[in-house]
Amino acid sequence: QEQFVESGGALVQPGGSLRLSCTASGNIFSTNHMGWFRQAPGQQREWVASISIYGNPDYGDSMKGRATISRDNIKKTLYLQMNTLKTEDTAVYYCNSVRPDTTSLALYDYWGQGTQVTVSS
Repeated sequence: QEQFVESGGALVQPGGSLRLSCTASGNIFSTNHMGWFRQAPGQQREWVASISIYGNPDYGDSMKGRATISRDNIKKTLYLQMNTLKTEDTAVYYCNSVRPDTTSLALYDYWGQGTQVTVSS
């Protein structure tokens, strides 16, 4: 079973920036599109952004224009650079492979621990 490990979350003030990282075990980076998701307290997990194997990004409405997704296939690491953070960005952020036909949907049913992002003054 593949494993995802997210890191980089922190407490940050509104307007601040963070860069999240995600590593995955096995050969997942060489064979899968990848994505970021988040889950705020009391809410369902939502898609944030995806990036294809070839590096083509796609963004959900929640962070479009404020986030940049990238990947390093040699380091097998996925990144999410988030800027101009808002209080409503507070959530646990997760990474996963995404379906090739619908990149806003996770490919696997299992998830890592996630990394907590808290935006507060």
